[in-house]
Amino acid sequence: MKIHEYQGKQLFAKYGVPVVKGIACTTAEEAEAAAVELGSPVVVVKSQIHAGGRGKGTVYADEAMTELVMEGGVKLAKSPAEAKEYATKLLGNYLKTIQTGDGCKQVQRLYIEDGCDIANELYMSILMDRSVSKPLIMVSSEGGMDIEDVAEETPELIHKLHFDPHQGLQGWEARKLGFAIGLTPKQINAFAKTAAAMCTCFIETDADMLEVNPLVVTGDDQVIALDSKMSFDDNAMFRHKDIAAMLDPNEEDPAELEAAEHDMAFVKLDGNIGCLVNGAGLAMATMDAIAVYGKDYNAFPANFLDVGGGATAEKVCTAFKIILKDDNVEAILVNIFGGIMKCDVIAEGVLTAVKEVGLDRPLVVRLEGTNVEIGKKLIAESDLAVIAADDLKDGCAKAAKAAADYRAKKGV
Repeated sequence: MKIHEYQGKQLFAKYGVPVVKGIACTTAEEAEAAAVELGSPVVVVKSQIHAGGRGKGTVYADEAMTELVMEGGVKLAKSPAEAKEYATKLLGNYLKTIQTGDGCKQVQRLYIEDGCDIANELYMSILMDRSVSKPLIMVSSEGGMDIEDVAEETPELIHKLHFDPHQGLQGWEARKLGFAIGLTPKQINAFAKTAAAMCTCFIETDADMLEVNPLVVTGDDQVIALDSKMSFDDNAMFRHKDIAAMLDPNEEDPAELEAAEHDMAFVKLDGNIGCLVNGAGLAMATMDAIAVYGKDYNAFPANFLDVGGGATAEKVCTAFKIILKDDNVEAILVNIFGGIMKCDVIAEGVLTAVKEVGLDRPLVVRLEGTNVEIGKKLIAESDLAVIAADDLKDGCAKAAKAAADYRAKKGV
């Protein structure tokens, strides 16, 4: 789960991380009023989307990115009127950044923030390093909009340190990082406090990623978080109702939200083979197998979808409908190994879904396990054009071939 910058800064403040004052807005009039309330001679108008690189992004008037509005999704305004002008150009329009891929995101919220006396821009991030089962903090003296270039061209300028999640970042560890990025003794003291507070925030909120770019040193040697980017472990959100409430559905894929409402794990991908599988491990194996056995047909998984080990026919029907909503799907592969989940239940769900929404794309079904013969019989006796598969390899190959035939038939 991801949250917006302004929400992350609310959490930062709770844990003692220094931030500057700001106000979230959804209209240009609110942005102007916020600039007046802040009273700063300079305010920053920040687009709130779940993607980095906003300052170097490009704003378009439509999702197809055909009409350019302006460069940059973060703007410096020298008056409330100018803040309103920028807000008018940002709100409702579409921002493309280095992290939005080939698409863009609609700007529906802004954060109007006080200006800051920036003497130096740093970078800091914290994430879980599963290779050593410890959180990893990374810092650099080269913070700002070109941090991706730093990581690629001068990685030695990024300093890393693992810390104990039970003890938090120790003072000597924070000072070691401060010295590494060239801070003065006074700056190091401020940096150590800020870094320790961020690490505590990371651990206690069950975050899986925290990034601040830039983390700034001010003219009076304070160290302030001028940005916030956080994501959290979904499985821990039952412990953090306040953070779970920060979810912005406008930033989420509608299919993923619908699947979550029905207690299914779904992640949309860019491929063309829709996958309906029971069990996360089998779902991952199915995705890998499609990539291997479907490469000759340019076939790749369109989604990760785990309906769970005890799914009902109704849940399977819902999963099928979610897959069919994706126009990129050219064939569907149902891969079920029946243990707790019975194959006849899967078959009933698939048949119900097809009857309700129709079947306009090829469907390949591979069933194995409990009640497999009953499940196969139900499908065989239906009047549906279902392609039966003997095993995983056979299913992936047939789905890939069916997708290619579907494309050819459409003349794509």
